[in-house]
Amino acid sequence: MASSAPRKRAATVITEVDATRATDLYRTVARIRAAELVLQRHITEHGFGGFWHPGLGQEGVQAGAVAALRTDDYMFIAHRGLGYALAKGMSLESLFGDLFARTVGSTGGKGGGTVHFVDPERGVLGQGGAIGSSFVLGAGAAISGQMLGTDRVCAIFFGDGASSRGTWHESALQASVWKLPIVWICENNGWAVSARISEQSPTENIADRASAYGVPGVIVDGQDAIAVFDAVTEAVDRARAGHGPTLIEAKTMRIRGHYEGDRQKYRDDLLVGDEIPRDPLGILREHVPASVADQLDDDARHEAESVLASVLEAPRADPSIIYKDVWS
Repeated sequence: MASSAPRKRAATVITEVDATRATDLYRTVARIRAAELVLQRHITEHGFGGFWHPGLGQEGVQAGAVAALRTDDYMFIAHRGLGYALAKGMSLESLFGDLFARTVGSTGGKGGGTVHFVDPERGVLGQGGAIGSSFVLGAGAAISGQMLGTDRVCAIFFGDGASSRGTWHESALQASVWKLPIVWICENNGWAVSARISEQSPTENIADRASAYGVPGVIVDGQDAIAVFDAVTEAVDRARAGHGPTLIEAKTMRIRGHYEGDRQKYRDDLLVGDEIPRDPLGILREHVPASVADQLDDDARHEAESVLASVLEAPRADPSIIYKDVWS
């Protein structure tokens, strides 16, 4: 039985082995950041045909958590940013292709954006049709792993707003009873669209809710990718060993609006300029040689710019694609 209070992880201690991990995480966070910035610039200058929910500043959660998973582990992504899928091994071309409805996208040109990123071979199972539906779908994926006799783990990402959906509580009850191999990862950035966490939850911490279902609740610094990696690794090992789910709450911050272009009139703590408080890249730089970090930054920027230019030249799909991959 889990204790009644969520456990906070101690500050990360870097060892010789961790230095290599820090460099790998820096590379991933730099790639996510570069992709976020090139999308932000393109949308500002040229507009966008849909909604882009920026994950700027939350890259440490995504990179750190996914690094703790195996390629064949299942993953349901949240809608903020593309870091989950990029960190899991999907190509930036396929992700940009989905965002801009090009044939090079993982959906072959159907578009649909973040929630439709999918790559079953890498365990990326996308997202459900409504906020909160991934809890139920993820539980189903975890059950399949048990039935097939595998040790696959299912990671489910969600925001603090989605944590209030009834689907989490329903899934959590059964997942805890059946000891399903699930890791819930809540990116608590303090905002559910335009509502503060204090306006939508009677508890300060989402992790407090874990004790009601007899599973561990862990609070971790979401800006520190290494701390997130350590927390998720422990939860994954626990799930893989047959001991059931863990609820991890990564405290992070939403740098920009709910969607790109959101004027955020509801917010009195708007950040000015491009500086990110407690930047995940800055924290990782403490453990990565400056020359290495600089090169990784340059590589990431070049990749993002060249891939975007290439994707924008790729063809759009024929409208008949809407009939493809449909059960009848």
